[in-house]
Amino acid sequence: MFDTAVSRRVTTTESCAGLEIRTAVRADLLSVFRIEKRSFSQPWPYAAFEGFLGTSGFLIAEIDGSVVGYVLGDTVDAYGASIGHIKDIAVAPEHRQRGIGRTLLSRGLVALASAGVGRVKLEVRRTNEAAQSLYRKFGFESHHVIPGYYDDGEDAFVMIKHL
Repeated sequence: MFDTAVSRRVTTTESCAGLEIRTAVRADLLSVFRIEKRSFSQPWPYAAFEGFLGTSGFLIAEIDGSVVGYVLGDTVDAYGASIGHIKDIAVAPEHRQRGIGRTLLSRGLVALASAGVGRVKLEVRRTNEAAQSLYRKFGFESHHVIPGYYDDGEDAFVMIKHL
């Protein structure tokens, strides 16, 4: 069980009706991949998701048995310290603006806090103001820019949250 003081520092949200969040399983991968392709101009390959099966930070949002979103977070080594990394998060376009992304991010942060990390990072496109706004609401702050991070040459903001 993880420290309740940590849980108080992780923003919680109310979820939409019928929403369930659970750990991803192999049967979810095709749905995840379809959402990924519909959400991003530079989607991850299917095989990338397979490598994260069984990790506590790969979570699925499901409504009435259908996968409607996911978050993928893990821990990475940063100069000898373990930090959390939100690698990917997406909600199917027809299910956006219902709090699902907020709920996924919240649960992903809880999973990373449970893994014992003291801070979490993520990358976001410079032009993705909606995502940046969401991350700021969760306490993420812009840390630095990675020029040309994306294949199309767009810069990424690296954002950090201390838990």
